[in-house]
Amino acid sequence: MPRGRSPDGEHALSNAERQARYRARRKAQVVPSLIRTRRPIDRRSRPQRWRDAVEALQTLQADYADWLDALPDSLRDSATVEALEAIVDLDLTPLADIVLPQGYGRD
Repeated sequence: MPRGRSPDGEHALSNAERQARYRARRKAQVVPSLIRTRRPIDRRSRPQRWRDAVEALQTLQADYADWLDALPDSLRDSATVEALEAIVDLDLTPLADIVLPQGYGRD
């Protein structure tokens, strides 16, 4: 049983002919232009990022509380309920009460 592909023409290609055919194929292919995009720079101050993060945590906590309230009674003894109750029971008010300094003498 012969190994490899059978030649397309009358004889098998030499290494140089095979390489020339490969280069011609590569040259004929259209190379898509590579577009590199950068992530937008977060220009918020650190205190603003802190406030936004605490607000996001409070929003998530409210969503988890709604999810906990909507669970059927048949799931009340599951691990999901325990995790949701732990999240809902977290007190986020100390985080929200933190006022970060402006820095550089602006406080």
